[in-house]
Amino acid sequence: MTRVSVVIPTYNRAATLPDAIDSALNQTIDDLEVIVVDDGSTDDTESVFAEYDDPRVRPVVHATNLGANVARNTGIDHARGEYVAFLDSDDRWHPQKLERQLATLEERSSDWVGVYCDTAYELAGTNGWIRGVAASVLARADEVPTREGGQELIGEILAGNVHPSAGSTLLVRTEVANEVNGFDETLDRFQDPEFCLRILKQGKIAYVDDALVRCEETGHPPADVIENASKEYLSSYEDEVERFEDKGYEIRSTHALILAKRYFSEGRFLRGALHLRKATVSPRTYPGVCWVAGVGIRRRPLPAVVTLAVLVIATIFGRRMLSSGFSALLADRF
Repeated sequence: MTRVSVVIPTYNRAATLPDAIDSALNQTIDDLEVIVVDDGSTDDTESVFAEYDDPRVRPVVHATNLGANVARNTGIDHARGEYVAFLDSDDRWHPQKLERQLATLEERSSDWVGVYCDTAYELAGTNGWIRGVAASVLARADEVPTREGGQELIGEILAGNVHPSAGSTLLVRTEVANEVNGFDETLDRFQDPEFCLRILKQGKIAYVDDALVRCEETGHPPADVIENASKEYLSSYEDEVERFEDKGYEIRSTHALILAKRYFSEGRFLRGALHLRKATVSPRTYPGVCWVAGVGIRRRPLPAVVTLAVLVIATIFGRRMLSSGFSALLADRF
């Protein structure tokens, strides 16, 4: 049996796909296959496949675009390996990524069914450098969360304290990926943590404390799409949300902050403020909120006084900002 099946879903990424495939083929383990699922691409993806004369590369083609989650599940269906690992077609792996993950699992009991690692994001330009430095400084003040284990990881994942980005970092037993029925094809967001939550019902997930994946910064779905996905995601784990919030985890408020920032980035400040009033506001959230607000101002200019007033009120007063009915009415317009 093949040791690892690498699943790469792709759609119209002929420019970045070769780097992803090469980073999989250049792993320090040889016993692998690379299943590239072309999800109905209309660019030059087919010509990329023609460049590889390597039996380990196995293209699978969808006639039409069905979505990344469907493509990942197609890859799982075709996987012949003991383990399956996922790699987005605009990301790249460190050469020792799979070797180190396999070594970590080999040190553990059979209760450990998967392992993820840290990631590094490539943020281009001066703005990217500033954001990277700011994130690094703020991260030093974070309390170290539980990064591996079993049921204790559920609260950390729901609260966004740990990010097992299954799309590019996760290595899991193929039989387990099949047992949990792969990725949720109905979710447009939060599919990675949701997949990991179901894996935790089958066993424990380990962690390699090193950035073995290089990720490109990609765009976000519209804020309305993220909001609908958040509602569906949290409602599916309502019991767990209640249980871990009783233990002090900030789950709903974390999602409220995510939504506030996404709406701010679109220039929909009152809609964002409506969510921000439900979030836990602290000085550490101010830089991120201000950054995305600046993005939103550039996208959809508002009178400076109105914009400033909304942000100040939302940031300082949080939950007491505006009456729900009035803010909701205004949010529908902005």
